[in-house]
Formats: sequence, C-alpha cells, structure tokens
Amino acid sequence: MSYAPSTAAGKQAAQQLADISRILYERGWMPGTSGNISMRLPDDPGRALITASGRDKGELTARDVVEVAARTGQASHPGQDRPSAETSIHAAVYRVTGARAVIHVHSPYATVVAHRAAARDAVSSVRVERFELLKGLGLKDPAFADLPVFPNWPQVDRIADDVAAHLTADREGPPGLLLADHGITAWGDSLGQAKSRLECLESLCQLLVLSRTEPHVSRAAQAPDHRTAP
Repeated sequence: MSYAPSTAAGKQAAQQLADISRILYERGWMPGTSGNISMRLPDDPGRALITASGRDKGELTARDVVEVAARTGQASHPGQDRPSAETSIHAAVYRVTGARAVIHVHSPYATVVAHRAAARDAVSSVRVERFELLKGLGLKDPAFADLPVFPNWPQVDRIADDVAAHLTADREGPPGLLLADHGITAWGDSLGQAKSRLECLESLCQLLVLSRTEPHVSRAAQAPDHRTAP
C-alpha cells in the first residue's frame, strides 16, 4: 500500500525526496531501483520518510515513501509498503549523529574506491588529503579525512551495527562512509546539505581514481560478528 503524508510539511518532504531521487538517477548514481534517501519529518524529527523498497529511482513519486521511526527504522504505519532494505543503516546514522537527512547511492568513483580499499572482515579507511573539496564536508580539520569503508555483510543489520559503533567512536569523522563494492552514504542537517556533501565525496573519490593516487588504507580490528550462532 502506498503512503501519503498527511501534513503539509510531510507532503513537502516526500516531494523533496522524489525530486532529489530523479536528479541523482539522471547522474547515473541511482540506476534502476538502487540507492535510498531519507529525511526526518520537519514537524516530527523523531520520524523519518525513506524511499520504499524496489522503486525505480528515475520514476519515484511523493507516494513512493515510507514513514519510519528515525532512530530504529521501524515502520510507523501497518500495511504501508516495505521500506528500503537499508533502512537500519539510515537509522544508525540518525541515532548517533543527529543528522536530518541521509542519502545512499551507487556513484561510480566512490564504488571503485570502496572496492579497492575494502577489507574482507574489518572496517578499513581511506585517507583523503590536500584536496580543496575537503572544505565542503564541514570537518573540524579540513586538511584530511579518513573515510571509513565497511564490509558489505549480507545481513544489513550487521552493517548498521558496525556503522553505529564506528560513528560513536569517531565523532569527528567525515559525514559519509563507503560500503565495500556497494557505494557511498552521506548525511547532513538538511537534504540539501547531505546532497552537497555527497557530491563532494564522490568528486574526491573521482580525483583519487583519475590521479591514480593509491589511497592510504588502514584497517581497524576485525568487525564484531553479530551473526546468531547455529
């Protein structure tokens, strides 16, 4: 069942998600049904709208969104369409950072960097330094950023747990993360800021690839195993 927000603020937020989705689709960053976007409701920041699962991002409408609890990702209304499979990652970002919007895309350069820098069973990071675009990320020290790269576990909740643990331990890190072989996620205080930061991060990854700079990659301790024992 499709969902339509009942308040004026909710309707405007849903339309913003649809508009941004089409823009990113046209850039080739959300091909087919890939990617997901969410934002907290302006009149109820404890809840968020997120794109529904399986929707073509080039044809997304304001009715193709789902309302969830921002901090848990639990659906707010029974019977509405299934939220994005990666809702728990958005919830982890909201819970730890206080962000108001999150965007996940499969932009090509970030995906290539994530593919090259990923560790099989641990969170790694890519150091990006010197490029002027770092100033667009709102960092305390814009001279460099250590962009985390997370294993792309089949269990999305396991990824979300890794993300929450990392963001809790590194409060000064960049407003974005990479998923191995899977793309990039960025966030901000508004949908516009999240989009701007996403663009900066993708451009920084593009510069790394085009300059053939071998990124300095560090690997953290093995990521905790959240799988249920047999």
